[in-house]
Parts: sequence; C-alpha cells; structure tokens
Amino acid sequence: MNWATIIIFVLGIANFAINRAVFESGHPLLVRLPQVSQTLGRRAALGSEFAVLFFALLLSVRGWPGYAWAYAAYTAFNAGAAWLILSRRV
Repeated sequence: MNWATIIIFVLGIANFAINRAVFESGHPLLVRLPQVSQTLGRRAALGSEFAVLFFALLLSVRGWPGYAWAYAAYTAFNAGAAWLILSRRV
C-alpha cells in the first residue's frame, strides 16, 4: 500500500462522516422532503460516495498517485458544501 492509497482511504472516511453529519443535521431543505425521498437520497449519496472512493483507490493502487490530489480536492469541495449546509448559510 502506498501513500496515495492511505491518504485516499482516510479522506474517504472523512467524506462518509461529512455526509452523515449533513443528513443528520435537520436542515430545513432536507426535512421538507418526504421520507421516501430522504431514504433514496441518502442511499444514492452514499452509493455514489462509495463509487468515487472505490475508483480513486483502484486507480491509486494501479499506479496513478495523482488521484490522491484529485480526491483531496473533491473532499475539500465536499467539506465546503457541508460547512455551508451545517452553518445554515444555504
């Protein structure tokens, strides 16, 4: 396991934690959705998060360490969006 794989794995854990915090925040836009939409949205978000993490890990293991930087940028944008939602700026 190389450094890029470890970084992507740790950032993946952070991304899942960020998603969970947003879903459990009780934000008015999320609360207004019907329960079915909340459930499907949560599953779709976590499924797509897993797919992005899986392919970033796969590419880093296959010799593309640059994807660690791309995944770090993705995590930064994800954290920024979560900060906007959790601080009720959106």
